[in-house]
Amino acid sequence: MHSYIIRRLFAGAVTILGVSVLVFIIMRIMPGDPLTAIFGLEGMTKLTQAQRDSYMAELGLSDPLIVQYFNWIADIARGELGRSFFRAESVGEMIARRGPLTAQIAVLSVILSWIIGLPVAIVSALRPNSIGDNLGRLVSITCLAVPGFWLGMLIVLALLFGFGYRAPLTANGASVFEDPWTIFQMVIGPAFVLALGQAAYITRMARSSLLEVVREDYVRTARAKGLNGRLVITLHALPNALLPVITLSGILLGFVLAGSIPVERAFGTPGLGFAMFNAVKERDIFVMQNLVFLFSVVFVFLNIMVDLIIAWLDPRIRYQ
Repeated sequence: MHSYIIRRLFAGAVTILGVSVLVFIIMRIMPGDPLTAIFGLEGMTKLTQAQRDSYMAELGLSDPLIVQYFNWIADIARGELGRSFFRAESVGEMIARRGPLTAQIAVLSVILSWIIGLPVAIVSALRPNSIGDNLGRLVSITCLAVPGFWLGMLIVLALLFGFGYRAPLTANGASVFEDPWTIFQMVIGPAFVLALGQAAYITRMARSSLLEVVREDYVRTARAKGLNGRLVITLHALPNALLPVITLSGILLGFVLAGSIPVERAFGTPGLGFAMFNAVKERDIFVMQNLVFLFSVVFVFLNIMVDLIIAWLDPRIRYQ
């Protein structure tokens, strides 16, 4: 088990290193000029070449690319992630303030996806090709096809015009323990929209896994003993069918970070997704660079954790 953990950690470290190189290169080859984003087209015409060189040197963007990359890695190691061009806060402060909201959205969306997806999968597995099974598959395909940001905007408009409801919009105090009701109102909308898409994956994966498990000998033996079909599914088949679902949930939890960008924008939730949206719109290069890298690191970490959990639950894969 120890060698398995070491191999997974080493693979994760190599992946993060490669991601850092890709993120850095992509940020540097993107079209546009950071100074133009800061001063605007009209302001750029008023700057002399010396002033432009001075600002680029101050931002650390005039050094050779290899020097910029290692300076960035050294800053990450020191916990210095730079500052936003347009806001009086560092990227680290932004992550500390907005990160808890996005984390709560991600965790709540995974919980809701299980609550929604697993019952539908069980019903489908109990009676495959029935009306309930076909309806469940139709709904899951629809949820996969509908973009999250579009569904989020529809929900916001329905609540706004139908009930006159507005979610509390505040970027201060993201702790669930300080004002749990306000925070819940801020995260439930994005979490529900993201959960619908995840629930569709959960439903399809759990259904396929259950249909495969119910053909095993121990399930047929349980049925031969006269056990109720629902008990056979929930007590015997479902625990063994959840391993691929757990793996999928870990991957989906990482994808929630990317999916939260348009969904948080649609609901106006001031999390990291909203910050990333603003950074892209404003071409705030340091915010974009560090948030993309943070999302990548979290995604790699979640995959490692899922691998370790699956190895703990199923010892057969520890030596693969």
